[in-house]
Amino acid sequence: MATGPKWLNSREDRAWRAFKHAGYQLDVRLNRHLLQESQLTQADYEVLAVLSEAPTDRMPARELCATLTWEKSRLSHQLRGMQQRGLIAREPNPDDARSVVIRLLPIGRRAIENAAPAHVRHVRRHLIDLFTPAELETLAALNERVLRHLAEEPFES
Repeated sequence: MATGPKWLNSREDRAWRAFKHAGYQLDVRLNRHLLQESQLTQADYEVLAVLSEAPTDRMPARELCATLTWEKSRLSHQLRGMQQRGLIAREPNPDDARSVVIRLLPIGRRAIENAAPAHVRHVRRHLIDLFTPAELETLAALNERVLRHLAEEPFES
């Protein structure tokens, strides 16, 4: 006997739609601020932030891809544009001749250092400061639960 989908009730639908809409609107707003104030996209910022936190300002491309949880083609396209703008460089990987290491260049370092204070201010204004410490703990715990679930369950097409 075939059963139909288990539709969301009104409470579940409200939670789902608010979660999706808030996340989308927050991304749009933060990306707009970044572009206006630093000429960096959210993707630029994410790459620069990861590289700036690496001990030597360098990271193998595979590791960068895994850290960002991006597809290889997306990272390659992103890095191409960033390299053309002088933010990063691609160098041969001394540990694996078939791969490259991505290096943060001085222009990229200045870009992330200049962008970060305003970006954090906007993250606080549009998210962090809206919640009490207890609510932030709950928000983090709920999202971590979703992330654990997604990491444990294989992707099904």
